[in-house]
Amino acid sequence: MEKNQQELFFKLNMFEQQMQNIQQQLQAVEKAILNMSSLSLDLEELKGSEGKETLSSIGRGIFAKTKLISEELIVDVGGRHLVKKNIPDTQRIIKEQIKKLEEARQELNKALNDINKQLTDTMLEHQKNN
Repeated sequence: MEKNQQELFFKLNMFEQQMQNIQQQLQAVEKAILNMSSLSLDLEELKGSEGKETLSSIGRGIFAKTKLISEELIVDVGGRHLVKKNIPDTQRIIKEQIKKLEEARQELNKALNDINKQLTDTMLEHQKNN
């Protein structure tokens, strides 16, 4: 294999690894957006449910019957700092988190497009030189 082909192969392999990494990050961001959106909808269902019985997740598909005694929530606002929030305030926090995730998604898509452009340019340059 000549040096130019080895160099091309190395570059293509590098681009492929970068693209796979970004695609994995995109999948994680998409999943987080879906989870946060679902959480916001679940909170919407809690509005006006004070005193009613509901199922509460305690982890890994395990639920307990609970009675909602208050619509006040305890929210982790980062750094394991817990604060009391009502449902609308909590939904605003979630909305902000979704907005940040969507910005991250845009940046990742831009990075993916940049790599695609570099890949195309590399291929065109190699074809031109051969």
